[in-house]
Amino acid sequence: RASRSKNAWAFLKCTDAEENTEMILVWLFVAAAILFGLLGLSLYMLRPETEKTRSFAAFDHTMIAHRGLFDNHSEAPENSLAAFRKAVDQGFGIELDVQLTKDGKLVVFHDFDLKRMCGIHKKLTELTYAELEQYSLKGSTEKIPLFSAVLDLIAGRTPLVVEIKVGYDYKATTEAEMLSQYSGVYCMECFNPLALVWYRRHNPKVLRGQLSMDFFHSEDKMPKIVRFFLTNLLLNFCAKPDFISYNHKDRHIRGFRMCRKLFKVKTAAWTIKSQAELEAARGTFDMFIFDSFLPEEGEKVRLS
Repeated sequence: RASRSKNAWAFLKCTDAEENTEMILVWLFVAAAILFGLLGLSLYMLRPETEKTRSFAAFDHTMIAHRGLFDNHSEAPENSLAAFRKAVDQGFGIELDVQLTKDGKLVVFHDFDLKRMCGIHKKLTELTYAELEQYSLKGSTEKIPLFSAVLDLIAGRTPLVVEIKVGYDYKATTEAEMLSQYSGVYCMECFNPLALVWYRRHNPKVLRGQLSMDFFHSEDKMPKIVRFFLTNLLLNFCAKPDFISYNHKDRHIRGFRMCRKLFKVKTAAWTIKSQAELEAARGTFDMFIFDSFLPEEGEKVRLS
């Protein structure tokens, strides 16, 4: 009897061990399936548009003057006609910012508030263009220019990077008549993925750039999950950007690195502020948006 009891107990222990092993294998399989599913989902969400790579040729390895070739202590402050004229004359591409006035005029201006550039604490979107004309940029003779005046000045002589300043209200600016009659080379970029979605649906031939950075270091008020998605470019699946414009100091971010390595998407660096920063960014980025220094001779662009 004792022998049969020992055999039965050994059999039960063996059966329990087999069942535990099977259970462990089942859970490992489930965990692996979940892991691969999440990986597949993240790659789907991260995937940009890559079909218009050839259209990026005019911007490839190009030096883009951030808000024009400006000096805010001169008669050519940022986003002024004088700064844009200097950039064209010296052979650089141009990056600029557009937003709408209260009366629906497209003007070129970066900040949402006039305090830094004009010394008055008012929001640009709350003023008409006629009201804006009374203010000067940084004490110069330059005024906030109409976007149409800037396009007339540039006249297709250099590549143009248009940042759409939309805040959380993207429709008004993206739906404004901006570049339909312009024959020069240009692309658009925006921090808000919804602006890119609008362009993808209504003007798909225009090169679209997703602006981004490490939003966990941003002062903008937003939930942590939104910061995570924007930082890691996880809304590319709906925005479908043709290129990624990323803060060059944040190029270590995993989402940016994966997007660049896996999908070979074109990239723009902002904002390069010295020759040393430019040299450090060369291996990662394709387009370079700079200010505060002049790139070395030969770092220019001329359109034939």
